[in-house]
Amino acid sequence: MSSHQVQLLFVDLALIVIVARVVGRLVARFGQPAVIGEILGGILLGPTLLGGTVNTLFPMGVRPLLTGMADVGVALFMFTVGLEIESRHLRGRGWLTAGTALGSMLVPFSLGIGMAFYLLHNHPADRHGTFIVFIGLSVSVTAFPVLARILTDRGLSRTTLGGIALATAAMVDVLAWTGLAGVQAVAAEGGHHWRLILAIPYLLVIILIVRPVLSWLVGNGTALRPQNPSAVLVVLVGILLSAAATEAMGLHFIFGAFIFGLVTPKGTAVHAFHTEITDHIGRISGLLLPVYFMVAGLGVDLRHFGATQAGELGVILLVAMVGKFGGTYVVARLLKLPPRPACALAALMNTRGLTELVILGVGKQLGLLDGPLYSLMVVMAVVTTMMTGPLLNRIYHRPVVVPEAPSVRLPEAQEVPSA
Repeated sequence: MSSHQVQLLFVDLALIVIVARVVGRLVARFGQPAVIGEILGGILLGPTLLGGTVNTLFPMGVRPLLTGMADVGVALFMFTVGLEIESRHLRGRGWLTAGTALGSMLVPFSLGIGMAFYLLHNHPADRHGTFIVFIGLSVSVTAFPVLARILTDRGLSRTTLGGIALATAAMVDVLAWTGLAGVQAVAAEGGHHWRLILAIPYLLVIILIVRPVLSWLVGNGTALRPQNPSAVLVVLVGILLSAAATEAMGLHFIFGAFIFGLVTPKGTAVHAFHTEITDHIGRISGLLLPVYFMVAGLGVDLRHFGATQAGELGVILLVAMVGKFGGTYVVARLLKLPPRPACALAALMNTRGLTELVILGVGKQLGLLDGPLYSLMVVMAVVTTMMTGPLLNRIYHRPVVVPEAPSVRLPEAQEVPSA
C-alpha cells in the first residue's frame, strides 16, 4: 500500500465521519432516526451526485480497505442486534406476538414473490428460484434496533404496545435471518455446500459450551465484570471468531456475529455487564458503520432514473408498505387488538433501516441484485423507515390506552404517551 493510498484512506475516513454526523443531525431535526441521515450521507458520497468524481475521491485501491472496515462494523452491529433480542421479548405475549409476526412476515413475503416475477423482466437472474425467494425476504424484514430506538425516544418502550412491538420485531428478525441463511446456502458457489454441515457442531459448541462459559464468567468469575477491559476483549474476540466460523462454513459472517449476540448473557441480572458491552461495542461500530453506508452508497446510482425505474420503484414501495402494514394490521385486528394500537404496530413493523441494507448487501454480493435494482431497494428502505415517525405522530396525536384483552393475552394495560 503506497503512501498516497494511506493518505487517501485517512482523508476518506474523515470525510465519511463528518458527512455521516452532519446529515444524521440534520435529519434528526425532522424527527428521523440518525441512521437515515447516515444512509443518505452514504448515497450523497456515491455516484448519484458525484458521478465519475467518486472514483477520484474513493479510488479502487482504497475501496477494499474501506470494505474490510465496513465488514467489521456490520459484524459488530449484528452482534448488537442479537444482544438486544432478549427472551423476555418473546415470552408472555401469547398468540398476539406469534400471529402478528407471521402476518408481518408472510404477507409481504408472498407479495414479494409475486413482485419478483415482475422484476425478472428487466433484471434477469441466473437462479430464478433463489432470486424470487430473496426478493420476498427483502421486503419482509423489520429493523429491530431502529424500532427499539424509536420506541425509546418516544417513551413507548415500557408500554404494552412497546412490548408487543419488540416481541413481534424480534420474532420477525429471527425468521428473516434464518431464511436469508437458507438463501445464501443455496446461492453459494464453488461446490462447497458440504461445509454447511459444519453448522451443526458449530451450533452445539455455541449453545453447549460458549453460552454456559460466558454465563459463568459473568455470574461467578471476575474476568467479565463491568469496568474490566477484559470483558470487552473477550466479547470482541468471540464476535470475530464466531463471524469467521460461519464465513468458513459458506454462510455470511453476519450470522456468526448475530448468533454470538443471541447467546451472550443479558437481562436484569447482568444489566451492568450488558450496558458496558453495548457501550464499548457501540462506540466501535458507530465509527465503522458510516463506512458501510459509504460502501453501500457507492453501489447506489440513480443518475439514469427514468420512467421504467420510477414504475419499478412504485411497485416495490407499494408491495413493501401494503404487505408489511396490511399484514400486521389485519392479523392484529383479528387477534382483538384495538384499531389505533394495531395501526401503530403496523407502522412500526414497516421500519427497515440498516437491517435492510445488510440484507441487500448480501443479495448484491451473491449476484442476486444488479446495480439498478439494488439502488431501488435501498431507496425503498430509506422511504419506509422515514415513514414511521410521521405515521406514529398521526396515529398518536393524543394519548391512547391499550385495554386488557384476555383473548390476546396482553399484559396489564398501560397508557401510551403522545409522540
